[in-house]
Amino acid sequence: MTHCTAVVLAGSRPVVDPFATAYGTDLKALIPVGGAPMVRRPVEALLASSAVSSIRVLAQQPDRIAEALTADERISVEASGQTIASTLEAMCGDASVQWPVLVTTADHALLTPGMIADFLAKAEGAEVAIGVVSSDALLTRLPQTKRTWLKFRGGAFSGANLFLLGGPQVRSALEVWRTSEQNRKKAWRMLFTLGFSGFLGAVLRLRTLQQTLNSVGEKLNLNIRAVELSDPLAAVDVDKPEDKELAEKVLSERGTLPT
Repeated sequence: MTHCTAVVLAGSRPVVDPFATAYGTDLKALIPVGGAPMVRRPVEALLASSAVSSIRVLAQQPDRIAEALTADERISVEASGQTIASTLEAMCGDASVQWPVLVTTADHALLTPGMIADFLAKAEGAEVAIGVVSSDALLTRLPQTKRTWLKFRGGAFSGANLFLLGGPQVRSALEVWRTSEQNRKKAWRMLFTLGFSGFLGAVLRLRTLQQTLNSVGEKLNLNIRAVELSDPLAAVDVDKPEDKELAEKVLSERGTLPT
């Protein structure tokens, strides 16, 4: 894949975040994970990827996030919009954006260049690609983990917080994302937003994940692909203390502590 722009979503909740407060900050992206601000971990993985030409970190308080990152000319920290989808929609009209755009989140503390390479290779040619990990793979690696699973014929999946947007034509998909953004943890509402037939097929498990996305893609006139990541740890994001402990354990096993 040609060089892409990476976007790291490092926004914070509009209300007090008890998870962040428990670790001495008001911004989740600045929670220390293994001795470094959490947001620094995915950014450094992106810097180490040969496929990423520039990194745009989006946050409501960009100055504070910028202070937590390693100085590098490839990184820009910018003010985000009110929602994730509206922020990405705005990029569709930005002539300075180098497509495709790889999107991840500040809480993807276990992201590695290998995961990025795996995702981009499998996403080649898609207009929209969504990274997922199967429940079988993740539960084999982490039997006690609790995730939000989307269940389809052939298996259940958890998101991997990796998305590929192929070009400005993905605006239609971002509009759907925006309408379902408030229900990201309520899988059935998200599916219903994408069309009744796709919703019904998923609920009754009559369709595979890719068949469901094909149906959505036909509606939006886009090639949408589910990309199953080889490394199940791609599904681990740091949303609660147990996730933080797990991430630090994995980072220690990798020999990446201290930073």
